[in-house]
Amino acid sequence: MKRFLSVWCAGMLAMSAFGNSNWPQFRGPNASAIGTDGEPPIHFGPSSNVLWQVGLPPGNSSPVISGDRIFLTAFDQPKLETLCLDRRDGKILWRQSVTPDKIEATHRTATPAAPTAVTDGHWVYFYCGSFGLLAFDFEGREQWRLALPPPVVDFGTGASPILVGDLLILNRDQDLASELLALDKRTGKKVWRTDRSEFRRGFATPFVWHHDGLEELVVPGSLWLKSYNLKDGSERWTVSGTSRVPCSSPTAGDGLLFSASWNIGGDEEDRVVMPPFEEFAREHDGNKDGKLKVEEIPAGPVRERFPQMDLNKDGIVTAAEWQMMREMFVKTGNALLAIRPGGRGDVTATHVAWKVTRGLPYVASPLYHRGRVYTIKNGGLVSCYNAKTGKPFFQDERLDAPGDYYASIVAAGDKVFLSSLNGVVTVIQASDELKVLAQNRFGEAISATPAIVEGKLYLRTATQFFSFGEASFRQTSLP
Repeated sequence: MKRFLSVWCAGMLAMSAFGNSNWPQFRGPNASAIGTDGEPPIHFGPSSNVLWQVGLPPGNSSPVISGDRIFLTAFDQPKLETLCLDRRDGKILWRQSVTPDKIEATHRTATPAAPTAVTDGHWVYFYCGSFGLLAFDFEGREQWRLALPPPVVDFGTGASPILVGDLLILNRDQDLASELLALDKRTGKKVWRTDRSEFRRGFATPFVWHHDGLEELVVPGSLWLKSYNLKDGSERWTVSGTSRVPCSSPTAGDGLLFSASWNIGGDEEDRVVMPPFEEFAREHDGNKDGKLKVEEIPAGPVRERFPQMDLNKDGIVTAAEWQMMREMFVKTGNALLAIRPGGRGDVTATHVAWKVTRGLPYVASPLYHRGRVYTIKNGGLVSCYNAKTGKPFFQDERLDAPGDYYASIVAAGDKVFLSSLNGVVTVIQASDELKVLAQNRFGEAISATPAIVEGKLYLRTATQFFSFGEASFRQTSLP
């Protein structure tokens, strides 16, 4: 207890020196993706408005900030590293590592260091799919660890842990044995577990929706968006018709919840249709064993989904696995949904306030800011909607920054920041019309969502980590 108090006091002193702002989880305070207490400059880059810069090993996790500490993860093969940086100058204060027995497979653009940490201002919690959960105090002393089996999915881990009171929440959607866990943040012991075996792979971080004096846990999943009671993990409501593979996380504002999902085969004009297994096998099951190998499926979108159909990863698709994927393509939908609170059970027909099916993001989470909802579609197509009505202010407007968008949208004041995988950060005006203020080019990939704290922007690229701000913000030591 004495050690905990000393660490707590040190953390409070550091936070006092840096003000009360922090960025404690993926997408910041309340997962709003909105910085407070100042706006960063609109022009920044490797040689512009740099307060400091440090090289880091690969990792897609986004920065988490509390007081004078920044927390990240990295993959320094074969080690998974947890890092603590000094917010004043980028100096690495401590690094701890684990070496898993096996490193999980990942998407070509990802690394095994993808989930973002979460902190309560006293301890910091990391999740690595290849290992499990780790908890440290701010001096880098391990408090507890919980080994977990790597997820059964060939694209690796995407969802980040979140904190709600004394609960550490982790969603582990995968191709087999999906589950939602709530742990005691002080001990790592399980408080409750909710089975989600009806869900396949998912990469979206859960969201806590605060409304009407309530807190509910909203978790995107394949084909369904669901809400749970935080007390025991029981289901509150569900909305159907979402995409097969959820990647973006929800947000909220103006009394509504906003959730976007898009995946291949979910648009009516581009829907993937699979014939019944028996019909397909008669023509393509070469050895007539009643099972399919990848080479027995003609090239195309179905063959490209083979790893998703092969649930147990044994290299064979059975009739049952084929039928499951076939039904998913029938039921899947791509949409940006606005959902009213107060529902119970299946609320698809009763509580969807509005729905948009164009200009949808694949990975980047939507942003609610000042009465508007922003999305960014791969290719650099930005849209903005009236949050209450869904009426477009502008839709599918092309930025001069093509490519994929994996980092979520963030904002501060009247500025909105959109980061492309190609390494371009576009700054637009928060308004009813599209007005591009600046485009900042980095020359290397950006997958991590930036953090904005006290007028500074913290940005991770493929090999570098930057702090940006006006010259008046430059600080090298505590007062």
